[in-house]
Amino acid sequence: MMHITRFVFASIFLMAGTQLLAQGNRVPPVDKSPLDVSYFPPNYPVLKIQDKLTEPLLARVIYSRPSKGGRTILGDLVEYGKVWRMGANEASEIEFFKDVKVQSQKLKKGRYTLFAIPAQDHWTIIFNHETDTWGAFRYDEKKDALRVELKPDRMKENHEVLSMYFEKNDRHIALILLWDDIKLSIPFTVDEPVKGKK
Repeated sequence: MMHITRFVFASIFLMAGTQLLAQGNRVPPVDKSPLDVSYFPPNYPVLKIQDKLTEPLLARVIYSRPSKGGRTILGDLVEYGKVWRMGANEASEIEFFKDVKVQSQKLKKGRYTLFAIPAQDHWTIIFNHETDTWGAFRYDEKKDALRVELKPDRMKENHEVLSMYFEKNDRHIALILLWDDIKLSIPFTVDEPVKGKK
């Protein structure tokens, strides 16, 4: 009887330990809003290893990409008048590797969290010093580095998945946000002229 009791206890202990070990080593599922990164110049890491760089790294944005999924985005999922993390999951972050100007306002090189306060006719874009944060639940206005107001464009086509990427013209570089029927352009300039093709 003693041997049976010991066997039962040993079995229970082994099963519990195996279950805890399995839980501790559980592989996380694929996120519904996967993390992505965009660079300026575009494809910077690939160009770097191919020795094809024509200009230095200027900016990088890291963000999660939610899908529309049949939902109403602006005014519902992304509420008007409330701070939004400009993506899903962790708040989106942008890093500048040189000092820049956004609407003629200086912004020092460094890493910033990107927040937005959407309205029907304009958006307030916020560069905030608090990084490595989830959502906008602990957003602190006192840590803002810069705020600018921009007018989004309404597009004829709809974009299912939120996308961010950099574009360039003769005057500036812009971080573009596309989602649903919205296109938002956040322009910035550097002190020296931007090199490369248009």
